[in-house]
Amino acid sequence: MVPDTSAHAEVHFGATTIDTVHRAVATLRGQQISALTLVLAFIGFILLASLFLLRAHRNARRAQSYSHDESAALQAEVDRLKTLLLSEPQVLVTWAAAAEQPEILGDASIIAPGSIPERILAFGTWLEPAAAHRMEEAVDLLRSDGRGFVMTLTTRAGHPVEAEGRAIGGRAVLRLRDVSGIEQELLDLAGRHDQLLSDIDTLRTMLDSLPAPVWTRDSTGHLIFVNSAYARAVDAENPADAVARGLELLDQSTRAELARTLSAGETYVGRLPAIASGMRRIFEVVDAPTGAGSSGIAIDRTEVEVMRAELARMNEAHRRVLDQLATGVAVFDVDRKLTFYNAAFRSLFELDAGFLDQTPTDAAVLDTLRGKRKLPEEQDFRQWKQQLYEAYRSVEPKEHMWHLPDGRALRVVTTPNPEGGVTYLYDDVTERLDMHRRYDALIKVQSETLDHLAEAVAVFGSDGRVWLHNPAFQRMWKLSHEALEQHPHVEAVTAWCQAQHDDNAVWRNLRAAVTAIDSREPLAARVERRDGAVINIATMPLPDGATLVTFQDVTDTINVERALRERNEALEAADSIKIDFVHHVSYELRSPLTNIIGFANLLSDPTFGPLTQKQAEYLGYITVSTNALLALINNILDLATIDAGAMTLNLGEVDIRASMEAAAEGVQDRLVKNRITLDIRSPANIGSFTADERRLRQVLFNLLSNAVGFSPAGETVTLSAERRPEAVVFSVSDHGPGIPPDAKDKVFEWFETDSMGSQHRGPGLGLSLVRSFVELHGGRVEIESAPGHTTVTCVFPAEQAAKQTAA
Repeated sequence: MVPDTSAHAEVHFGATTIDTVHRAVATLRGQQISALTLVLAFIGFILLASLFLLRAHRNARRAQSYSHDESAALQAEVDRLKTLLLSEPQVLVTWAAAAEQPEILGDASIIAPGSIPERILAFGTWLEPAAAHRMEEAVDLLRSDGRGFVMTLTTRAGHPVEAEGRAIGGRAVLRLRDVSGIEQELLDLAGRHDQLLSDIDTLRTMLDSLPAPVWTRDSTGHLIFVNSAYARAVDAENPADAVARGLELLDQSTRAELARTLSAGETYVGRLPAIASGMRRIFEVVDAPTGAGSSGIAIDRTEVEVMRAELARMNEAHRRVLDQLATGVAVFDVDRKLTFYNAAFRSLFELDAGFLDQTPTDAAVLDTLRGKRKLPEEQDFRQWKQQLYEAYRSVEPKEHMWHLPDGRALRVVTTPNPEGGVTYLYDDVTERLDMHRRYDALIKVQSETLDHLAEAVAVFGSDGRVWLHNPAFQRMWKLSHEALEQHPHVEAVTAWCQAQHDDNAVWRNLRAAVTAIDSREPLAARVERRDGAVINIATMPLPDGATLVTFQDVTDTINVERALRERNEALEAADSIKIDFVHHVSYELRSPLTNIIGFANLLSDPTFGPLTQKQAEYLGYITVSTNALLALINNILDLATIDAGAMTLNLGEVDIRASMEAAAEGVQDRLVKNRITLDIRSPANIGSFTADERRLRQVLFNLLSNAVGFSPAGETVTLSAERRPEAVVFSVSDHGPGIPPDAKDKVFEWFETDSMGSQHRGPGLGLSLVRSFVELHGGRVEIESAPGHTTVTCVFPAEQAAKQTAA
């Protein structure tokens, strides 16, 4: 469109006219014209202004028409541009400089289906939270600083959207465009590219963190990448320095060998020595060809090699130790072949070493043991063996008990090996099981014994608590079963017992005996309870630190003991009275008897006149009776003297044979009267020994008198003597009725006559005197008796000095 120049001219003219009017008014004012002149001038000005306004109105109408046409043309151009913009699936959002509400162009549903245009700016409704946050920050920077951006986003529905923000003509413009088709492929490629870059960075980071040196070479064999471990191994500052300087970890010959393997398209695997960080190390090298060269890694196996050697030494040491064990050990590998056995295994089953050294299989060993009847006798041997073989598939040890036909019991433990295979442990538990059975039986016997003991028994442990007791203990001290089952401490037990016997010293000593640590001495005490019961308390320290305490009710025993003691005291007093009485009476009888004997001797003397036959006969009876009575009194006095400890021996050399013959003379008349033969036996050279000759004759006389008195008519009494290295032995044997076994100890008592088993009656003092006189000499008397034969033996010491007085 061409603008109208006449309108511009008119406007220019109006402006000139107005300037002229102003200048005129100023001139009139300067010359101080009259009022009329001013009025006329003003009217003229009004007319000119009206003319100017008319012309300006006409020009305005003309300019309005021009503006309307130009506006229509601009609107058409805007519509055409908008159509071009919206021909592509996108949404435009514009913000004016001062406007808060944006202008939104385009179909919002192509970005967020079903959304109204205003909600397109609520990014969280169609984007993930992280993407929405990025978008909000970018839009804020665009509106505030005019900072543009381009980013690719993915909606919640999975559609790719390109967001571009720019500042144009003072406006902030945001374009959201749906990218699909080729753009989607480009987006995918970009995403994969980013992912690959991320993966490469991750791999590089991971390789750089590995402790093993890693390298990559190009097709010419030059280093193009190494990690930090490689750089440290070759003493480089960093990986880039190692690559730039081409520092090699492996020597030239090794690299040449690697190059030959790689050129053949194969991967090199082997253990090689190398110097790393100034030290010689053993590396396991793996180098593989790649499309553009090769890549390799060197794993430090130095410690592994050292550990392998150490493990070999340890295994050898373990083998030596296992060979000394009493437990049989057999190790089978993953192929079920015997790789190790110890001497105990071979001797336990009596297997041949040559057979075991051929590494037989597990099945072969079992078959051999079955043939030797060294395995349990099972009905289904195959199934039993398969159950045993489950150890090769198990992860936990299993225990089996084998009862062999020969009576042995074996505890067999199958332990899976970490590297495969099974280790068998064979332990002969025959004796252990037998000990367990005997122990259980012993415990039962002990329990039954304790429960049925009349004594109260309690066992206090090393902690001072009751761990074992019997019912008698509970009954004796009136304790409850529930309280004892709680294993009370000795303090509590003694407190309960004090209710029946309040003697702090006894219970304090008992507590000390139970809880003592160093000096654990046995304790014995007696308590008398308030109810009259007398209890003996005894403690016995046990080897395990426990203490056995027994409580014995001796009430009846004490009562009987008291009664017996009182009776014994009464008997001793009576015996003392009897002895004193006999002693005094014997002395009193001896004097008149001596007078009677003297007068009888005078009467028998012919010088005092003749006697008639009858008087002489009666006088003979008197003489015999008085002599017997005098001997009895003398014996009683001797016994009383010995009992009083006043008897003295007159020691000297005594002819043995002469003493025997003198004793035989004393019983000659009784031998003739009873038609008994006396046989005296002794060696001719028996000689003499130190003794009291009178008392020895008295001993032999009493023995002969006793033997003659109990011997039937026509029998033989034997008196014999023999000399031994340390003694002289006299023995008198007869063929009387014998002495009952229960009367042997009574024949030596005073006035004992009923126990001899014969019609012979006497005072019963002969054997008492015999024993007393022999014991005064330091000897002893022995009696051997059976029906029809009795021998009394007197043993006198020959070399040592005899006793001088009675004990």
